[in-house]
Amino acid sequence: MHASSADDRFAAFRHSSYTRFFFARFLGAFATQILSVSVGWQMYDMTGNVFYLGLIGLVQFLPSLLLILVTGSVADRYNRRAIVSICMIVSAICAGALLGLTIADAFEPTIVFAILVVFGIERAFAAPAVQSLAPNLVPQKDLSNAVAWNSSSWQTASIVGPVAGGLLYGASPVVAYSVSFGFFAAAAILVFLVKRPPQRKSEKAVTLDTLFAGFRFIFGEKVVLGAISLDLFAVLLGGAVALMPVFARDILDLGPWGLGLLRAAPGIGAIIVAIALASFPIRHNAGTFMFIGVALFGVGTILFGFSETAWLSIFALMLMGAADMASVYVRETLIALWTPDEVRGRVNAVNMVFVGASNELGEFRAGTMAHFIGPVPAVVLGGFGTLAVAAVWALGFPQLRKIDNLEAPERQEAR
Repeated sequence: MHASSADDRFAAFRHSSYTRFFFARFLGAFATQILSVSVGWQMYDMTGNVFYLGLIGLVQFLPSLLLILVTGSVADRYNRRAIVSICMIVSAICAGALLGLTIADAFEPTIVFAILVVFGIERAFAAPAVQSLAPNLVPQKDLSNAVAWNSSSWQTASIVGPVAGGLLYGASPVVAYSVSFGFFAAAAILVFLVKRPPQRKSEKAVTLDTLFAGFRFIFGEKVVLGAISLDLFAVLLGGAVALMPVFARDILDLGPWGLGLLRAAPGIGAIIVAIALASFPIRHNAGTFMFIGVALFGVGTILFGFSETAWLSIFALMLMGAADMASVYVRETLIALWTPDEVRGRVNAVNMVFVGASNELGEFRAGTMAHFIGPVPAVVLGGFGTLAVAAVWALGFPQLRKIDNLEAPERQEAR
């Protein structure tokens, strides 16, 4: 079959369009992290108001929730490459506006939140278009390799980005926003250089029926429903990351540097697994591999909750990151392979909102439980909850559990 392609760890990069897209996505994700960290620091420096820090995350997430029906439909009806390019330009304008406010010494919370709302709207449109563009840039045989590289680039940006953002902001907010602006601009140019790929567009007139097509497909396709909902509930019960500052300071007696190590640990575990999966793709028992990943994420969460030593906590967090990457890799590949191209944007819009909601709500769940019963029980109970979810979903979605290889399903075109 495609043995040579499957054994080629750089298979996706043999396609120049994917290579440009990969670096554009990395720069965009990196710039987003720098901007988010810098705005948080600056807002707290200027106002001293902790409530504003919570609002920063909320105003960036809400647009994707409120526009869920529109963003996916746009990604299915219009040129995805053009959508991503425009979104990167809007991001650059937002970074430029924050840079201008900082230089003019006019950093005013109301104006900043208005800019962040625009930034959130841009990200709401970019997310499904970015997720749906990658499968258009590589042949199906190289898709799982592309998914592994996409995941590792995102993880790398999410680890190095906040650290770089903190260091750049430490040098000067002007430097931080300038770098963010430069990265967004470079990402926009790289996406423009991607050749317009073939895309099966949805030709139907926009009606409520077509807007809800993503939901209808997900609920009709048990493999996709199982994959998306498994992640939603597993992450909802995770949320240990939100309590890291509490564990670092009150349980492990670590300073800011130690907290940085804890924050980096899941990403390091994730990158190791992402590189391993790009080099040695899963040949068989992909469904079982995903469920084992979710279960190990639960085990890592429990271990982290009970740990009172730094090295064990770092190991537990690395295990969580590694296990999460293993399950996410299978899940994202399955969703990409099982979703027809003409509804891909709408399905990805729903998926991205579910992932965003589970992260936000998972942190809220952990924080609320920690407030009432303490941080250790909150994390440990969440870990046992994740184990329970893995067991229930493995029994409830046998089609998902029994998936062997990561190849596109045979579709009955008669549907």
